[in-house]
Amino acid sequence: MSDREHDNPPQHARPGTTRQIRVLLVEDAPVERELLRYLLSSDPQLLVAGVAHDGEEGVAAACRLRPDVIIMDIHMPRLDGFSAARQIMESCPTRIVMVTASSQAHEVAETFRVLEAGALTVLAKPIGPGSADFAAVASEFIRAIKLMAEVPVVKRWPHARSAPPLPPPPPQPAVGGPADIKLVAIGASTGGPQVLQEILSRLPAQLPVPLLIVQHISSGFTAGFAEWLGHATGFPVHIAVHGQLPAAGHAYVAPDGLHLGVGKDGLLELSEAAKEHGLRPSVSYLFRSVAAAYGPAAIGVLLTGMGRDGAQELRAMRQAGAVTIAQDRDSAIVFGMPGAAVQLEAAVHVLPPAAIAGTIQRLLLSNERSERHA
Repeated sequence: MSDREHDNPPQHARPGTTRQIRVLLVEDAPVERELLRYLLSSDPQLLVAGVAHDGEEGVAAACRLRPDVIIMDIHMPRLDGFSAARQIMESCPTRIVMVTASSQAHEVAETFRVLEAGALTVLAKPIGPGSADFAAVASEFIRAIKLMAEVPVVKRWPHARSAPPLPPPPPQPAVGGPADIKLVAIGASTGGPQVLQEILSRLPAQLPVPLLIVQHISSGFTAGFAEWLGHATGFPVHIAVHGQLPAAGHAYVAPDGLHLGVGKDGLLELSEAAKEHGLRPSVSYLFRSVAAAYGPAAIGVLLTGMGRDGAQELRAMRQAGAVTIAQDRDSAIVFGMPGAAVQLEAAVHVLPPAAIAGTIQRLLLSNERSERHA
């Protein structure tokens, strides 16, 4: 059955009703396509506006139907998800959510390349109805799709043309704070991979302190995410190991299902303690441990994401004397986590990604100058 047989023209909500979110589904596997369509159709706010069976059909349908969101597989015949996403973002920009069933690190790392093409996020394909976790997984998947429908669309420029010049970096804040910084702790959720890529790409190769990262991500994706982030930025990125002494100039990502913290001896600590905000790893756990172990000798950064994870603990870091930073509303795909921190007055600085990287650099440069003159 072709996607044209499922085409639905744009719908306008009746007064007093919620506007439906029109979704284009691009998936070549029949069983997975029907499961995704079943999940989407189970929510009255979501309308499956069209179904395509490969990347070429997906590009044509995207430009014809102008959906609010596209859900697209990465591995497809004729045109894969990466190439299809790039063509869509160049010709008829749309919010794209990539889905994959793979948990192999290298394949997941390749999947994350679609973020560079303009996709908003990568999600694990939902499990089948026979699983005990089906209801929870399906609910979270639908919630993520609805959230992506609210994100502004940004056009990508074709490689054959010259992209417009980048705007100058935003004004940088004066960076007062502790001179003896030993660690940078970063928390992120939805939209975080793209922002982490930008920040790490702008940091110097010989960063004098380690970075600890909690990124909310689908189970089984962490190793592939770390591989992609390291390759995309040239920054050494590792999965954190319990009892490890983190090295300067390296980033350490919390593993699947374990909280990441740090002890006063500087060694990494992994824990199976209870979930916080329904999450393990949680940003709250990391920030709380950093506040206790490092006090004023740390920088805390809270990036885009749903919910409030890390907001209260970023304030604890600030109260302990650390420099605290929240991503600003205009640059965040989801302003939930950083927005909660701003409400709590937890952030010393509220900045876009480029300015976050610049602020970290200046703080650490000030740190090195102070040490040379000590």
